[in-house]
Amino acid sequence: MADPTLTDAPTSTAGTSLVPAQPGPSKKTPSSADGEADAEGPTATAPEARPGAPGHVVRTVLGTYVLSTLVHLAVLAVMIPPGGPGIRDRLLAWDALLYLDIATDGYPEGFTRTESGEIGGNNLAFFPLFPLLTGGLHRATGLDAGAAALVVAHLSLVGAMFAVHALLTRLYDRRTATVGIVLLAGAQPMALTFLMGYSEALFVALAAAALLAAHRGAWLTAGFAGLLTGLTRPAAFALAVALALAALLALRRAGRLEWRPLAAVVLACVGTPAYLLWVGVRAGQWNAWFLIQEAGWGTAWDNGAGFLAFLRDTFERGDGWVPVSTAVLLVGAVVATAVAWRRDAWPPLLVYGTTVVVLTLAQSNYYHSKLRLLVPALIFLLPFARALGRARTRTAVLVLAGATLFGSWYGAYMVTIWRYAI
Repeated sequence: MADPTLTDAPTSTAGTSLVPAQPGPSKKTPSSADGEADAEGPTATAPEARPGAPGHVVRTVLGTYVLSTLVHLAVLAVMIPPGGPGIRDRLLAWDALLYLDIATDGYPEGFTRTESGEIGGNNLAFFPLFPLLTGGLHRATGLDAGAAALVVAHLSLVGAMFAVHALLTRLYDRRTATVGIVLLAGAQPMALTFLMGYSEALFVALAAAALLAAHRGAWLTAGFAGLLTGLTRPAAFALAVALALAALLALRRAGRLEWRPLAAVVLACVGTPAYLLWVGVRAGQWNAWFLIQEAGWGTAWDNGAGFLAFLRDTFERGDGWVPVSTAVLLVGAVVATAVAWRRDAWPPLLVYGTTVVVLTLAQSNYYHSKLRLLVPALIFLLPFARALGRARTRTAVLVLAGATLFGSWYGAYMVTIWRYAI
């Protein structure tokens, strides 16, 4: 999808690399609401690397959101079979319905048992922040729960795009940041999930905000965002590890022990264990959440054995478009993640994204859900964002337009033609 802001950026030659200057020495000038010093110092000195005017950034982010959303919804509308459920029903399908149940009726009292007495899956598997926000908006405004879920998801996506754009601008430059949010919201397969009644958009918004705050040295903000991330999805473990690394790097630069980075790490480590403990107390068994996940969704840590078996079986038999395309795209994500490690990326961002990838691929769950579970990772988008950020404007626009059309079609296919959960 073409982003109008790309046409305003200077076109670089093929051999020119826009790389950030090395971080300067830590400064003591407050740069955040926390009154803390910038964690990295200046990240670049070239005009293109400096944050743009607020109005320009707002137009860039909102314009990208509107265009990518329109493309996604237009392709989805075309893909819906005649007489089938409409756009709203597609956006509120599968896990979205379970989130709506939690938002309106709350959580189950404990385990759900099958007729044979075995533990079954239930809504305790779903973390609470997204349904809490949905239920709160539903009751405060009178919107029906489905509309409230979609509003929360879309507002979260806008917040995620602002946070990712700001982070990539600090790490690289405005042009790379603009390409990055187009890839995030428009081009990656299953980006449609951000527009659905799912928690992925909220997770990315909070995780990116935490990383951005840590890069600025706003440690208390980073910790609070990390805590909320931990109440959104279990993959928040990746953010906690990333913030721990960011804090370690900051303490190393400072040459002394400071409490704010440590407090940020502690806060980021609280959310997920707190919810798991609450589920354990509610169900009367400390590992209740893990039992429910495995019983309902087949999710358990298997060191990637299930993923490797899926790749082997798929490439040997080549049975069906969805498994083949999923296998190819997952391998591509792994390769792009490895490429990102060979570039001069910020270590906490590398650790965050890589941990999300590992958590997704090293667990046994439905193979057709893995692309959705990877959409918050960000890391495998970095090599493409940097390459297109250096490309000629026409090339970047054409590639992004084609990639967005493909990503929109792929997501629409998975929620209209594919018969199973995403």
